[in-house]
Amino acid sequence: MSAAPSDPATWTEDNHPPRVNCVLVCGGVWHDMDFARLELLKLLAEDPRVRTRVFEDYENIEAIRNADILITYTCDVTPSLPAQEALRDWVAAGGRWYALHGTNSVLRLMDDGIWDAPRWAPLFMELLGSQFISHPPIAPYKVTVADPGHPLVKGVQPFETTDELYHLEMHGRLHVLLETECTEEGTGFREAADAPGTQPVFYIKQRGKGAVLYNTLGHCRGHYDLQPMAAWWPTVDRCAWDLPVFYDLLRRGIGWLKDREPKAD
Repeated sequence: MSAAPSDPATWTEDNHPPRVNCVLVCGGVWHDMDFARLELLKLLAEDPRVRTRVFEDYENIEAIRNADILITYTCDVTPSLPAQEALRDWVAAGGRWYALHGTNSVLRLMDDGIWDAPRWAPLFMELLGSQFISHPPIAPYKVTVADPGHPLVKGVQPFETTDELYHLEMHGRLHVLLETECTEEGTGFREAADAPGTQPVFYIKQRGKGAVLYNTLGHCRGHYDLQPMAAWWPTVDRCAWDLPVFYDLLRRGIGWLKDREPKAD
């Protein structure tokens, strides 16, 4: 087949690009999953090649194995060990995964009212390249470019966002694209004191023929999203979702996903 024309209106049965099968995992707690899910689906729908299946967790292992690309926006959603092994093998074989915000979180509220980040999924966190540990109160902070020559951030200027600044426990070698300087300890978390210092915001973690692209930005919360812990949250928080640069990073990441090596027939 010859190269397909770029304009979808001119695609034909004999001259069209291949379908891209996407899995979107969006679910968990303490976030406006409806908002994040809809925004990500709208971005994916900008390319008519992409056909997306949506799940709240990772347990449809067959769907993951058959996916060309994977996007996740979760909080405290830990895959079973068989799902973790399937994700590991899928990435190693050439899969590309865009993991957003709380994908790397495991959270438990202890009897003393302090949040803990138990190390219950080492395979999962090693694959992602990091595990969430804590964050200071939501407040403005500056994001800077760590590798200005990389296509995923080329031309992106330093910017300020009001978001959760993630303190991460890193796993393995990361290619950091965006970063920030943290000067505050986390609040209400067991391991908050070790947080200050340079923290990655946007990075790539290679594994085998594939890779994970991680973006810690993108907190969102509506009035009803702390139930049952609290019946009402007083504000609607959109954080980095209010910034055009965040949507630019989302689109660039989706483009990076689709630029993978195609699977063999």
